[in-house]
Amino acid sequence: MSFSRRAFLRTTAMAAAALSVRPLDVFARPAPMRILILGGTGFIGPYQVRYALQRGHTVTIFNRGRTNVGMFGGDVEQLTGDRSNDLESLKRRTWDAVIDNSATNPDWVKLSAQLLKDAAGQYLFISTRSAYYDTSAVPMTASAPLFSRENTPVEAGRPLPYGLSKALAEGEARAAFGSRTTIVRPGLIIGPGDDTDRFTYWPVKINRGGEILAPGDGSDPVQIIDVRDLSEWVIRLVENRHYGTFNAVGPKTGPQFKDWVSTIQRAVGGNATFTWVNTDWLLANGVRPYADIPVWQPARGRTRGFARFDLTPEIERGLTFRPLDVTARETLEWWKSLPADRQVLKAGMKADREAELLRMWRRA
Repeated sequence: MSFSRRAFLRTTAMAAAALSVRPLDVFARPAPMRILILGGTGFIGPYQVRYALQRGHTVTIFNRGRTNVGMFGGDVEQLTGDRSNDLESLKRRTWDAVIDNSATNPDWVKLSAQLLKDAAGQYLFISTRSAYYDTSAVPMTASAPLFSRENTPVEAGRPLPYGLSKALAEGEARAAFGSRTTIVRPGLIIGPGDDTDRFTYWPVKINRGGEILAPGDGSDPVQIIDVRDLSEWVIRLVENRHYGTFNAVGPKTGPQFKDWVSTIQRAVGGNATFTWVNTDWLLANGVRPYADIPVWQPARGRTRGFARFDLTPEIERGLTFRPLDVTARETLEWWKSLPADRQVLKAGMKADREAELLRMWRRA
């Protein structure tokens, strides 16, 4: 399901009601800019667009014109084309900055970045934490090794793995814009409008109540990012001409999983109880971290630093974090506003599988 204009306006109103918790715009406004957003109508795009408009910028979006057409009314210029073969509407135009939200194919980035390298002052590419080949370092930083064709060979004609594709796309952006490139590597992006349900799984299940299978001993750390914190920071990065490579997760010191779910429970209510199940036992019984149990990644081996990023450079450049209880509460409110047939969780294990594992764990 796409994030409709009605749903976005409803979420914006909810955010305005939370101003007493965290003001949405406490940063000095710069001179107006002309910003081109490649994408703009998916999950993060609408938040970027609204925040940019709020800050006084002129926004142009470029996409295929198939999703949420007219979402922004007459406030935003809409250019139509295709990342793979039709960039005609981008020609003979200039912008102060380009934000590339929509590329999962390095060839798309090559086409757009090469076309725009003399037409824009900055190219900001939204990459991913998944571009890291190894997240075992503690703390993790932007200098950690990425996927490459050398360490991840792919047979000719086969699709590129997601992490490798994003890492190669980063290289194409730098090849065109050089030192005027900004790379942002988010972790799991959460909040109202997230159609994957990977974070939503937790506030929904906790609010429903009952026994919940919880992973490990509760000590594994968590670092994720609210979509609004990410989107607003991206706009400020281009406002301030911050170049380089940055990670977008948070908070600075990720809470332990047990504290994380407790915070969500205080925010959304419900009579849920948590049964903590040994990590080795879960893995031995085929439970997949991050998939069967969303958000959770054991802090061991190659993922020891997965949620232990040093965010000093990012915070120095204006990255801020909403409280988790605000994100959880507003995500649940958004979820409950969806049609009944959509209120079926897409992420996490099915209820019968969870119940079976709990029975097995009690017997063990």
